[in-house]
Amino acid sequence: MTPADPSAPRTVRLLGRLRLGPRARLAVLVIGLAALYVTAAATDIVSPAAVRAYIEPYGALAPLLFVCASVGLGLMLVPGPILAGASGLLFGPVLGTAVTLCASVLSASGALLIARRVGREGVERLSGARVEALGRWLERHGFEAVVVARLAPVLPDAPTSYAAGLAGVRLWQIAAGTAVGAAPRAFAYTALGGTLDDLTSPIAIVAVSIIVLAGVVGAEGVRRHAKRSRSARAAFAEAEAAESSR
Repeated sequence: MTPADPSAPRTVRLLGRLRLGPRARLAVLVIGLAALYVTAAATDIVSPAAVRAYIEPYGALAPLLFVCASVGLGLMLVPGPILAGASGLLFGPVLGTAVTLCASVLSASGALLIARRVGREGVERLSGARVEALGRWLERHGFEAVVVARLAPVLPDAPTSYAAGLAGVRLWQIAAGTAVGAAPRAFAYTALGGTLDDLTSPIAIVAVSIIVLAGVVGAEGVRRHAKRSRSARAAFAEAEAAESSR
């Protein structure tokens, strides 16, 4: 592990030495969701009706415009849950889920094509050194690995897609794997955004449950891949080491 920069603040140095495994990250995700849930349920900071009023002038073009914006932001490493929540806030759980999933597939496909174009050095500037380790795992397992990666809370969407572009992952594999693996979380985060005014509603509770369940399934999928495959185990070990050295 690379030593922390002595010129950095003490808190930053301590965080730099902290290494969280998949289960610990899942626990952090659950705690963060619970905190957000309680905070939003206890306050009335954002009104979905007021937000949706901003997009009414765009009519039927609004979902298309949001997809384009979401794809661009996703390629710039903006976290998918934030974009999905915004989609739900703007379009509601049903249309918002379709918009979110469409944007996710296009963003993943675009990242793969960009990675092929700019090469390894350019991708590492965009998303870090661990893309090489992820790429080897994705190349070996293809569609199945993409599905697991989209479910797992420990593997961020955009870096994984860039890694796929460096490896031998085909365009249909990243597109289909994202459509399947991202669907549960796409619905869940979008539903949370669409029910922000009532996070005690049944659909909000179901959404939180799906996020937790998808995280558990994804983390277990990562564990199984690492256990049965030497290349996957080495890839995840290098990915963890690369991130912990940042």
